[in-house]
Amino acid sequence: MSGLYIGLMSGTSLDGVDAVLVNFERVHPQVLGYCSHAMPPELKAEFLALNAPIDNELHRAALAANALVRLYANQVAQLLTQCNVPASAVRAVGAHGQTVRHRPQEFDGTGYTLQLNNPSLLAELCGIEVVADFRSRDVAAGGQGAPLVPPFHQFFFGQTDQTLAVLNIGGISNITVLDPAAPELMGFDCGPGNALMDAWCQTHTGQTFDDGGAWAAGGQIQMPLLKRLLDEPFFAKPPPKSTGRDLFNPPWLARQLDGAGTLAPQDVQATLAELTAVSCANSLMAIAPHCTALKVCGGGALNRHLMTRLESALPHCTVTSTRDAGLPPLQVEATAFAWLARQTVLGKTSSVRSVTGARGARILGAIYPA
Repeated sequence: MSGLYIGLMSGTSLDGVDAVLVNFERVHPQVLGYCSHAMPPELKAEFLALNAPIDNELHRAALAANALVRLYANQVAQLLTQCNVPASAVRAVGAHGQTVRHRPQEFDGTGYTLQLNNPSLLAELCGIEVVADFRSRDVAAGGQGAPLVPPFHQFFFGQTDQTLAVLNIGGISNITVLDPAAPELMGFDCGPGNALMDAWCQTHTGQTFDDGGAWAAGGQIQMPLLKRLLDEPFFAKPPPKSTGRDLFNPPWLARQLDGAGTLAPQDVQATLAELTAVSCANSLMAIAPHCTALKVCGGGALNRHLMTRLESALPHCTVTSTRDAGLPPLQVEATAFAWLARQTVLGKTSSVRSVTGARGARILGAIYPA
């Protein structure tokens, strides 16, 4: 059985699609190739619209899924060409899809999570077996269905002699604590990552994101607003917990700003960056105050201002990118989904009860043959 797997990731930040080709035949997995493609503006706008009730949802969601899969297929083709690897040599593709609703345990006790995808079409276009729908089984087992990456973080970054944490800052942030002395793996969503900052930046500067955090760095943190933002009950909720754009979205921010007085947009951006840094730092300190090393991945790792604010909030912790641990920050999640696909193909569990709160570990994902 081939040890080559492709991982595809388009996260809640909606900035693009990351794709990796990974060789799992070695003791330590090796990324053989990486490519990315920006999310087309029209498709990004459609996904954002589908985060809330709109007219003709089913039709629009199905077509958006098809468009995303064609983007996925192009990335797969680019990877294979770049690495000079035939499709027949790849065991499977792990394709997460695009999360547009995430409401586990709500409404009827089970709730749901929805990732737009068309894995059948992807298998047709690529000629490679596809593994998709990773979250649903965990939700069916009473879990949050998220975050999915902590077991991979343990697999790739775990050490036997040191407690370290891995912080993924995408649209939403999540943290994993890797403590060799702990009886269980710990990981959960911290709150907003880049989602609120990106939306505010787009509205007030026309730029899709705050490059390097330069705009936020020039603003003043508004402490009364920060306190109001941190009063959101999600932050005080104990893990297991997960969240998404269903909660942390522009209407949520508008409600927090209502009555806050007239604030300069740049100051709001600085405060949103501080919200991300403080909520992530608080999450780590709540469960692992002894942790002295934090590895950051996702787009947030490229935000110099945000990394500086994390260092300020965690004075006893060394804050670095996951690049220092052997995996560049924009490749971590895509590699995680290659690993998740491999777990599924091998019939191995990849969920952890202590992370998601499910009734037990489960084999995640559905397989779509080539």
